[in-house]
Amino acid sequence: MAEERQVVPQVVATSAAPAAIGPYSQAVRVGDWVHTSGQIALDPQSMQLVGGGVADQTRQVMRNLSAVLEEAGGSLASIVKTNIYMTDLGRFQELNEVYAEFFPNDPPARATVGVSALPAGAEVEIEVIAWIPTGA
Repeated sequence: MAEERQVVPQVVATSAAPAAIGPYSQAVRVGDWVHTSGQIALDPQSMQLVGGGVADQTRQVMRNLSAVLEEAGGSLASIVKTNIYMTDLGRFQELNEVYAEFFPNDPPARATVGVSALPAGAEVEIEVIAWIPTGA
């Protein structure tokens, strides 16, 4: 009989990404899988939303996600799925152009959803699922 291995969820937290603004963790690791909470374009030092619209906000969100994944032992290349929330799908192409900068080859699977509002007046929020083998 195979020995069962108990997998315990582990909170991932880093000061290189914005602190949670509510009762949630930046990310949780379960085995080789890391699930991030949605990131908005908060500057980690000032905790203020970056200006400049969808392009600048998308870049900041991706930097925040990168910091969280690095703390978990991975990188943006570890992402297998992203969920993107936008308050204005009319700016979808602007988001796509910036997103492509971070995933020039073999981008992860993705869903993009239009929403009426996001926390702190953000225009973009992104959450990811990443595969980061333990001991990698």
